[in-house]
Amino acid sequence: MNLVDTFQDLVAQVPDLVQPMIVAVAAMVPFIEGEGGATIGILGGIHPAVAAVAAMIGNFLAVTAVVLASAGARDAVVNRRRAKARQRSTVLVGAGSARDAASPEPADDRRSARRAKFQRAYERYGVPGVSLLGPLLLPTHFTASMLVASGVGKARVLVWQAVAIVGWTTVTAFLASRLLTLVH
Repeated sequence: MNLVDTFQDLVAQVPDLVQPMIVAVAAMVPFIEGEGGATIGILGGIHPAVAAVAAMIGNFLAVTAVVLASAGARDAVVNRRRAKARQRSTVLVGAGSARDAASPEPADDRRSARRAKFQRAYERYGVPGVSLLGPLLLPTHFTASMLVASGVGKARVLVWQAVAIVGWTTVTAFLASRLLTLVH
């Protein structure tokens, strides 16, 4: 909560033209995201529509950076594993071994359990469901990263994350502005 308070104080102290940028930066932070950023802006006195749009932009920019970094990391890992598998199969074939060169290495039990849980949700709800329901449990940054790590295309992840960010931020901004009008 201290980080949220810091952003709220900062919004109140900067000129009006800079306030949406503070909201966008706040929305880049996991667990604050678009929903929290919009609320920070609205409580700081920014018009709800301006706060919501700034928060959406900030959250989406951060998620885009995570998706691009995750996709690059996944590509590097996949390419390295393929190269090792090719190398092993060449060595094994040359040596006349009947052992399978592409046999998987033993997996860590906790990691494989988490992956299995994510995989079940992915199979059940698909990219749209995981993207739209993910913010109820995890920040969009984590959800997007896991989708890309699972092999889902960057563009598809970004489209559905954008839909989720716009939807959740809009709902939260609407509720925050209504609650603020009720209080005042």
